[in-house]
Amino acid sequence: MGLFGKTSEKPPKDLINEWSLKLRKEMRVIDRQIRDIQREQDKVKRSIKDAAKKGQKDVCVVLAKEVVQSKKAINKLYASKAQMNSILLSMKNQLALIRVSGALQKSTEVMKAMQSLVKIPEIQATMRELSKEMCKAGIIEEMMEDVFEGMEDEDEMEEEAEAEVDKILFEITAGALGKAPSKVTDALPEPEPQGAAAASEEEEEEEDIEEMQSRLAALRS
Repeated sequence: MGLFGKTSEKPPKDLINEWSLKLRKEMRVIDRQIRDIQREQDKVKRSIKDAAKKGQKDVCVVLAKEVVQSKKAINKLYASKAQMNSILLSMKNQLALIRVSGALQKSTEVMKAMQSLVKIPEIQATMRELSKEMCKAGIIEEMMEDVFEGMEDEDEMEEEAEAEVDKILFEITAGALGKAPSKVTDALPEPEPQGAAAASEEEEEEEDIEEMQSRLAALRS
């Protein structure tokens, strides 16, 4: 018997198997998303190296910020995958409980994991559907939106982002950038002469940079 005395239409074992299949499918979606972001990230890193060689410090900083945001997005996706693995383990435990009691048991662990997963855009629709099914079956309670989720101190976030940008620039440019703001220009080569051809090339590079930023933003959204 499920929550509020309701009985599920399907046997508990079948529900567990269905949920597990859906979770594994969404985990593959996350894997693809991570690979896509990483591919774009590699392109941005190459662009940072090229810009550093030409003395384009501002371009390097803009692109490094994109790398920072991409890394955060990837970390969130990995965390989501770990939570899915946790739910899959809980599903195995549920199967063991079914053999003993013949019914599904409420799980606070699954509840917490689902509360986080329903906020991930890439898998949100499926997770909301699963949460409704699990609520109906009695494994979790009806979830409420947490309006305070994700609120952090803006100044602290900005400081962390700047530190990460410096770190990324230092790594990608082999120390030419990212040491300290006062020393950055000393390590950079002199900018190339700006002729008509050079100006045209610069415009093309700006378009390429904007295109990469758009692709990364689309992948993170």
